[in-house]
Amino acid sequence: MKKPLNRRLPAPYSRMSSTDLDAQVKKFDREFIENQARPLTPELESKLRRARRKRGRPVVGGGAKRVLVTIERDLLRRADSFRKKRKLSRAQLIARGLEAVMSSGE
Repeated sequence: MKKPLNRRLPAPYSRMSSTDLDAQVKKFDREFIENQARPLTPELESKLRRARRKRGRPVVGGGAKRVLVTIERDLLRRADSFRKKRKLSRAQLIARGLEAVMSSGE
């Protein structure tokens, strides 16, 4: 029985001799292979777009915008205490407050 060239290689390649393996991988030594390339199918284009998409938080509503707001220290302390009891983020508390004020018509 022939000794495997390298046990870590996938099955068909690990059973090849070094000359057979060299012949098999010679096609990868060419510099340009663009003349053999074909346009992507719509399915592959879709997958490529999804792969290239920027990662991050999912968009909720129309997206989010950062704003710098100055709040009195005591009010902020009370708001943080309130939101922690209700397991809300600071942004969620502020958004709910804004929605409540705007819906009341004040």
